[in-house]
Amino acid sequence: MFKLDGKVAIVTGATSGIGVSIAEKFVEAGAKVVIAGRRRAEGEAVAKRLGAQVRFKQTDVTDEAQMKALIADALSGFGRLDCIVNNAGGPGPVGSIETIPVDGFDACVALNCRSVMLGMKLTAPIFRKQRSGSIINVGSIAALRAGFSSSMVYSMAKAGVVHLTKVVAMELAEANVRVNSISPGAIATGIFGKALGAADPERTAAIARQVLAKAQPIPRAGLPEDIAGAAVYLASDESSFVTAHDIVIDGGMIGGRFWTAQQDGLNNMRKAFGVSVE
Repeated sequence: MFKLDGKVAIVTGATSGIGVSIAEKFVEAGAKVVIAGRRRAEGEAVAKRLGAQVRFKQTDVTDEAQMKALIADALSGFGRLDCIVNNAGGPGPVGSIETIPVDGFDACVALNCRSVMLGMKLTAPIFRKQRSGSIINVGSIAALRAGFSSSMVYSMAKAGVVHLTKVVAMELAEANVRVNSISPGAIATGIFGKALGAADPERTAAIARQVLAKAQPIPRAGLPEDIAGAAVYLASDESSFVTAHDIVIDGGMIGGRFWTAQQDGLNNMRKAFGVSVE
């Protein structure tokens, strides 16, 4: 495992799903972590479970004052800051371009993209001054291909995250600060249930794990720990020469056409041409 001994990190959206898994892996690797989220009870429970290396700060990541308070909490509580994982996000309004509500559009962009901008804006001066730091933004394969989200607004917001990551990376690299993004594929969390209106979204993660098992060439659903492992690498010194990259973790989902489907298509064409199929 890559080591994070002596490092301090902030992980937003860490009361469930991918954020919790990243916090867990960071602690295992030796880091101290401030986890952030809107749900106090859940956040405090996670912090208690993970122990003295973890603090919880209730935070609405769309609010600049609250983000400033989150970063101040990390500095006052642990004395330094080495990494921020801008993970907080959520589904956007579904449906056609003709039906998107403007307030839903604005809320989705604020949560999924503007919050990432705030995380980078407010940590950049700290990292620039100490000439070190790793910023990790969570994107999505929906940013890279149309049709991979229930919401076109979510896709657009995540595309903004991926490109903003690269733009900021090129600026901060000159101060020895690294900025990268991770684009998950079909990861079995409660976001699918939340997007589709399930009464208890967190309970849908196990169902999503079954439904998504054949959604990509690797025959299983993605798991939060698949993303967490990449985050540990990007936070560690072993990735000190890696910046301005978007790491896609999707089991091959957007790599191209499934091999079996391609071969079936070729065989069907052979049959249409009167060519024997062995």
